[in-house]
Amino acid sequence: MRVPKPLNRELLGPNSSNFVRLSIQEKMASLGILLIGFVSMLSSVNGYYYAGWSNAHATFYGGGDASGTMGGACGYGNLYSQGYGTNTAALSTALFNNGLTCGACYELRCVNDPQWCLPGTIVVTATNFCPPGGWCDPPQQHFDLSQPVFLKIAQYRAGVVPVSYRRVRCRRAGGIRFTVNGHSYFNLVLVTNVGGAGDVQSVAIKGSRTRWQLMSRNWGQNWQSNSYLNGQSLSFLVTTSDGRKLISYNVAPPNWSFGQTYTGRQYRY
Repeated sequence: MRVPKPLNRELLGPNSSNFVRLSIQEKMASLGILLIGFVSMLSSVNGYYYAGWSNAHATFYGGGDASGTMGGACGYGNLYSQGYGTNTAALSTALFNNGLTCGACYELRCVNDPQWCLPGTIVVTATNFCPPGGWCDPPQQHFDLSQPVFLKIAQYRAGVVPVSYRRVRCRRAGGIRFTVNGHSYFNLVLVTNVGGAGDVQSVAIKGSRTRWQLMSRNWGQNWQSNSYLNGQSLSFLVTTSDGRKLISYNVAPPNWSFGQTYTGRQYRY
């Protein structure tokens, strides 16, 4: 084993003690940076990865049973069967990001309106787009909530209330779901039930006889590939807005068929 040589103070000169002290300070500073990074990583994994609250307004739509919220600009279809339930929101242009925010989770609380606000917070998933007009006009940040979830933070007669909101990580049951639609040479894959950041920024697909191919976003969270993948098992690489990647190998078997949903891995909360 190689033994390091002791410092030669004659070579270092009369200010060698300052040199040694500076070296120790630099090491401590580096350690501090590492600790800050580690704490930041833990915060990203276990809590909110967007710090602080922002101001917006909230209204509601869809009726008492939220049936009017089904479908929508994210392409999720039946929000009950997809696992989103009634804790959903349509986002204004300022938040929707042309559909890339679909699947993101927000915590909301009613504020500054004691006549109509109720205590507590809600967590909703972005599942739809609130088109420009009234409260959803750009550049306003607005949440058009399903009626049942709106009534958890405000009274029905309020109609519209001021809220504070922040992005939070999504907690999902089961794995990410890939619903394969389309036909040969046109594979349209709907990606749902994404945990963690929730909002998918890119998807790649791999057949058992092909290389990884980046898919293009068709609309909402529908991702498109024009490759012929019939008769091959399918794997998917999903990347969310926080940069995390997750590979689900051989999610669909070689005899997969259009119109079917296949379940992959899930991001840790």
